[in-house]
Amino acid sequence: MDLLVVCTGNAARSVMAGAALEATVPGARIATAGTLVVDGQPMSWRTRAALEGVGLAVPDHRSRQAGAHDLEKADLVVALAPEHVLWVRREHPGAAAHTATLRRLVRDLPVDPRPLSERVAGMGLASVQLGDWEEVVDPGGGEADVFLECAREIVDLVAELAPALT
Repeated sequence: MDLLVVCTGNAARSVMAGAALEATVPGARIATAGTLVVDGQPMSWRTRAALEGVGLAVPDHRSRQAGAHDLEKADLVVALAPEHVLWVRREHPGAAAHTATLRRLVRDLPVDPRPLSERVAGMGLASVQLGDWEEVVDPGGGEADVFLECAREIVDLVAELAPALT
């Protein structure tokens, strides 16, 4: 299973969610990217500290822009906010049917024996109405405690999603 996790700058939320998925979903191939990225930037010390604070392995990470190949190759694109889903719908419409926010996946992705592709297809993601409730708030600009709280939230959400992915 190929999972692509996207946020805006590929510097905090997607890095945290990617690390949480790596730790929680054995055998999945996890990649992270952003929708508006300065390529090649390292994660901030706040992101690193947050990952360590929740007990996740700190990846060797450099930011990168999501591209057509990444989005089309992924079995599932996990976005951290509705704006990321809208970006995929606008810039890469072919990937819209397998792109959803982490919160929507936690709430709506069925846990059953059908293949992931069938369960995702049944969600109608290309045209689903997005809501403000779906956002994992960007910790950017916040102090270390804000990053840690974001990491805790993401770890909890990934733990809830994991049964649908394993």
